[in-house]
Amino acid sequence: MYLSFFGLSQTPFSIAPDPRYLFMSERHREALAHLLFGLSGGGGFVLLSGAIGAGKTTVCRCFLEQVPPSCHVAYIFNPRLSVAELLQSVCEEFGIAVVPGRGGLVSNKDYIDPLNRFLLDAHSKGRQCVLVIDEAQKLSAKVLEQLRLLTNLETNERKLLQIILIGQPELRRLIARPELEQLAQRVIARFHLDALSEPETAGYVAHRLAVAGLRGAMPFDRGSLRRVHRLTGGVPRRINLLADRALLGAYAQGRYRVDRRIVERAADEVFDRQGPDPKRWPRALAVGAAMAVLAGATGLAWHAQQRPLARPPASASATAGAPVASSAPGAGTAGRADKASAPAGGTEAAAPAQIDGVAAAAGRPAPPSLDPAVDLPQLARDEQPLWRELSLAWGLALPAGDACKLALRQQLACYRSANATLALLRQLDRPGLLTLSGAAGAPVHALLVALDHEAAELAVGDRRWRVPLDQLATLWRGEFATFWRVPAGYERPPREGDQGPAVQALAAALAAQRREAGPAPGARLDAALRDRLAGFQLAQGLQPDGLAGPTTFMLLNRATGVAEPRLSGATARPATRE
Repeated sequence: MYLSFFGLSQTPFSIAPDPRYLFMSERHREALAHLLFGLSGGGGFVLLSGAIGAGKTTVCRCFLEQVPPSCHVAYIFNPRLSVAELLQSVCEEFGIAVVPGRGGLVSNKDYIDPLNRFLLDAHSKGRQCVLVIDEAQKLSAKVLEQLRLLTNLETNERKLLQIILIGQPELRRLIARPELEQLAQRVIARFHLDALSEPETAGYVAHRLAVAGLRGAMPFDRGSLRRVHRLTGGVPRRINLLADRALLGAYAQGRYRVDRRIVERAADEVFDRQGPDPKRWPRALAVGAAMAVLAGATGLAWHAQQRPLARPPASASATAGAPVASSAPGAGTAGRADKASAPAGGTEAAAPAQIDGVAAAAGRPAPPSLDPAVDLPQLARDEQPLWRELSLAWGLALPAGDACKLALRQQLACYRSANATLALLRQLDRPGLLTLSGAAGAPVHALLVALDHEAAELAVGDRRWRVPLDQLATLWRGEFATFWRVPAGYERPPREGDQGPAVQALAAALAAQRREAGPAPGARLDAALRDRLAGFQLAQGLQPDGLAGPTTFMLLNRATGVAEPRLSGATARPATRE
């Protein structure tokens, strides 16, 4: 009903577990990583627990959509089954034909024998088998014991069936029962999905609105988001229910902003805090059709429509002097980096310098708010001085000239995006150049040096400005550029079968991220390394394409502790303009 009014193309707060709306908070990212670990953990059990509505099933479905083709997956969502019914369901999910025994009856053995043959055959072909059971807290002790027995089939290296159990907190208590101690000892990874924090709740609401097509101003103000968190406890399903009703309430009143009062009224209705009140939404439905014609008023270009990714890590390091293109090739989706990388097997790069324009904001006076009429003409029309200023944050001092070509000599490349979003900027979490629309649409440039949920801070030389995000949306169309640390020998994203320093750096970073021993010299990008790379990308919220481009390397840098410059938080209160 309210979609066109707020400029949305889809319902943003449906409680259906749609993976497109998966918000990769730190907790959800870790939960997904635990499920992915089940694909390479050598078999056994993986447990994912969480409160009702915490997002377990959504994480699970995202996992199911991204498992590699080499993996057989059986998914059971109704675990109130007897042992025989469970075995039948597993065989049906794996597509295993079962032949009845004598008298036309099917015994447990008639299911288990072909299942074992199926697992052995899959292993001989290099394929993995994973059984995922949702709502696993409903499993009986007898069924859990049968599941344990299914994991007995193994080789010298691994068990042939990986079982993932997903359920409510009671699942943990169930597994801890004395009679299930043998099963508990086979749990190789477990994770409890907590509710969202207050900042994560705000990010979750903004993310779902962006995925639903929001391009105008954010309907929820800061106070209303704080109240949403308090009333829902940060549980995603409760957030969905409350936010959906709050938008309906604002729509009924012809208001484009949801304030605390609207949230309170919505909570009364959704959570039945005070019982029904026919006066709560005055003339809600009567004015609905009339309000729809106002939908076109939401015209600000909001650049958070891409799915926010988990806070990612960045690239494997390298030595100086690799012949790479100054505009780095793309790969995957955006990542996040925070420090300059040290070459694998080489000397460490100098720690990034703190410069006045890019240093942390602590101790600085609050900058004035940006006045477009006055301040845009003062921004840079030539981006080269800003590249040189940015290079100081990387411990470089570039001379005059083409900064991207000069930086290559120090193993830095220029990364450019013409359609970046606020979500991307948050994930990259590094200073860079923004191109804004100046007077009469002429492009001007400034350094992005700080960013939080309300505002960004821009800098040119010694001058800084605070820019509220809704104002930034009217000035910035997505052009962003920054440096990234390039592995030695990198000319393009490595492809399957490639060898060389870039592949060696990639393999070393993936091993370090998993706290494993480094690869032997001469690493090759084979199917196994590509699968590990795709698993890392998926865990970080990237497109798991198995291509290690700039953003993937940025994320690997962060995962392995490589030092790179980072954004600070924007100053909370702007200074009074003199």
